[in-house]
This record gives sequence, structure tokens and C-alpha cells, in this order.
Amino acid sequence: MRSSKLYSILRDFSKIEQNRFRKYLQSPYFNRSAIIIELFNIIAADINEEGNIDLKKEVIWENLELNASFDDTRFRKYSSDLLKHLENFLSQQAYEEDSVYQASFLISAIGDRKLEKLYNSSIRSAQRMIHNYPSESSTYYYHKYKIERNYFDLIEFETRRADKSNVGEINTALDIFYISEKLKFYNYILSQKHISPHEYRIQFIEDIIKFLDGHDYLSIPRIALYFQTCLTYLEPENEDHYHKLKNLLNEHATKLPAQEAKDDLYMSAQNYCIRKANQGNQLFLKELFILYQDIVEKGIVIAEGEISPWYYRNIVTTALRLGEYDWIENFIYGFRDKLPESYRENAFTFSLAQSYFYQKKFDKVIELLREIEYEDFTYNLNSKVMLLFTYYEIDEIEPLYSLFESFRVYLNRNKQITDNRKTLYKNLISFTKRLTKIMPGDNKAIEKLKKEVEATSEIANKGWLKQKIDELQGV
Repeated sequence: MRSSKLYSILRDFSKIEQNRFRKYLQSPYFNRSAIIIELFNIIAADINEEGNIDLKKEVIWENLELNASFDDTRFRKYSSDLLKHLENFLSQQAYEEDSVYQASFLISAIGDRKLEKLYNSSIRSAQRMIHNYPSESSTYYYHKYKIERNYFDLIEFETRRADKSNVGEINTALDIFYISEKLKFYNYILSQKHISPHEYRIQFIEDIIKFLDGHDYLSIPRIALYFQTCLTYLEPENEDHYHKLKNLLNEHATKLPAQEAKDDLYMSAQNYCIRKANQGNQLFLKELFILYQDIVEKGIVIAEGEISPWYYRNIVTTALRLGEYDWIENFIYGFRDKLPESYRENAFTFSLAQSYFYQKKFDKVIELLREIEYEDFTYNLNSKVMLLFTYYEIDEIEPLYSLFESFRVYLNRNKQITDNRKTLYKNLISFTKRLTKIMPGDNKAIEKLKKEVEATSEIANKGWLKQKIDELQGV
């Protein structure tokens, strides 16, 4: 039973959710079987470590007090019924949490039953709810379309022949929903073009792009934002597209759901900056940092109460590269508790060590990293590299050589690390070791090492190694 789908879903329920589901099962409107309620109670007790029975099917059957010999088919039916109730409960919860959906369905039901006395009140209620909905979400325009569509069907056609109908409102809401969703998924395809082998075809997208150029629909923030992100991918050489997107984000980003603004729109702008910076335009590193500051200040960086460890680390690295030490230290500590618990200590400790490294506070780097073995091997690799750099910078040769050996052993033993990646780090160790053995002024040895490093493509953190060779050469 503990390996079943039913058990695994219930295990993720909080006690509050368990109690809600129990009340749902106790309602005769949804469930009339006392056996289903008791089966749930047995499973919930085990999940909460309050039960003391073996969860074998036969034992559960006995505790259900069915007064019959174990019947596997019947037991499976009870389990299946409970799972079905669980699915219905989740649907019901989603329905109850969205008042606009309820209002739309109510209008539809009133129309089907011709309940004329409820026409006006139901429409007014729906319009109030849609007015309070996040105005630039796709769901807003979908709901607006559904409500207007249901209202259209609500009144008998004969009674409105001479009156102006709401067909204009229906089509406007539908157009905005359709066009913005098309642009959203086109933006996704463009963003994945260089990393995904899959080919997608978005019908009519070229016509939509052409249609929108200069059209009034660009006054709709949602459409303008996605239109502009697409242009940054389609015409990357035109930097005006990026700057216009940044201005639109600054003005309208908080009107969209935070997760969508962060993962779709800001991500596209950030990707543009990263591509430009990688091409050598370092002005866009500053632009990237401005975007990160923007999502932090607007609260967009936190989706559903948490910050992604990936975002946390990228913000830290970008700020450090620009020397924004005070800002980033406040960020590292200020958002520590917003990290998912399973990643929190890894991300926080590594980011703090990274901050100290950039500020050349090497004693603090060693203090943080020397005794830590991260659960995530990527953090482990980056931590060992940072420690290697630190020992080299402060000329701690004995611990550096000890690290060379322990790092090599770690690479050989860790089966999660691919062979190609192992080669990158082994080459870094090997070349750094050779670097420590070169005597100052031995230009012949320095030049030989420099040429070998240049000729070797598979070296982790090759830029750092080249910089240290240049320093030794006096460049």
C-alpha cells in the first residue's frame, strides 16, 4: 500500500488538507460509503505515524471490519474508489478557489434553465469578479471571453435583434487571449531553438507578427510584452528591441502573474543580455544585473513563496562580477530563508564563500569550504575549484597539493560525473600543479605551459588558468 499512487499522493497532503478531504468524504453529497472513509483514516494514520498496523492489504481488510474473507478484487475497488474521490476533491478545490470560473458556470447554468430572475445579478457578480482578476494573465482574457460568451447565450436572440449585442466584447477578449498565447508559445520555441532538437510549427504566427506591427493591440501590455520578446530572438542585432522590452517590463511586469513574468518575459530579456555579454559586449552584463535587481525589487523573483536556487546563484555571480559587494551580501542573507529547504544550506554557503572569494577574503573562503561536502555534486565541484583557486592565491602549497589529490580521488569515485566533465577538472588540476612548479623568470617554461593550455580545449575554468599564467609572465 505504501508504494501505491493513492498513498504517495496522500503523503504529500498537509494535515489541513487531510482534514478537508476527510470532511469531503463525510459529506453524503460526495460519498455515501463509510468503508471509504475508514480506508482513508487508516492510510492517514499511517502517514501521520499515528497508526500501528501493518499496511498489508489483508491487515487493512481486517481493520475495515467487513465481516467477510479477504477479497482482493473488492479491496482494489475500494482503493480505486478512494483514489477517484481524491481526484474529484482536487478538482473541487481548484473550482472553489476560482470564483470567476464559478461565476461563468453559473451564468451558463442559469441560461440553460432559463432562470430569468437571476440574469442581472449573475452578470453583475461575474463582472465584479473579472474586474478584480489579475488583468494581464491569459486566464483573465479567457474568463472574460467565457463570461461574455455565456452572457450572449443568456438572453433570447429575439429580444435583442434591434439592440447592440456584446459580440464586439466577445471577439476582443478572444483575440487578446488567442494572440497573446500564440506569442507566448512562439517565444518559448525561439528560446529553445538552440538547445532542443525538436521542431515545432506555430500556425499563422508570421501573419500575427505582421498583423501586430503598428496595430492597436500593441497597447495591450500582455501582447506588447510577448511581441517584443519574440523580436529580441528574431532580430538579435537590433538592440532597440531589448531596450523597448526592458521599458515594457519596468512598466507592466507586475500586472502579470509573477511566475509568468519571471520565467517567460524576464528570462527572455536575461537570455538576450547573456548572449550579448558572451559575444563580448560587457555593457550587457550590467544590463543583466539591472534586470535581476528589478525582479528582486518587484518581488517577482519569489514565485509561490520561494526563490529558485538557480536564480539565486546566477544573481550572486552576476553581481560579484560587477563588484556589487554590498548589494549582493544583503541579497545572500536576505533571501536565504526563501530558498527551498532542501537546497538552502548548499546555495547559501556556496554563495557566501563565492562573495568572500571575489572580495579576496580568502581566510573566510577556506573557513566555509574546507570541511564541507555538499550533497549536490555540482556544488561539490565548484566548491573544490574555488578552494583550489584560494589556496593558489595565498600560496598555501601544502594544502593545495593535498586538495589536488583529494579532488582527483573524488572525480574518480563519483559515478554521477560524466567522463567528459572529469577530463575538464583533471586537466585543471594538472595544469595548475605544473603552474606551481614554474620558477619566477623561467620564461621558457611559462611559454611552453601557455601554448599547451591554449591548445587544450577541455579545461575547466580555463580563463582563470590563462590569467594566472599571464600574471606569472608579467603581462
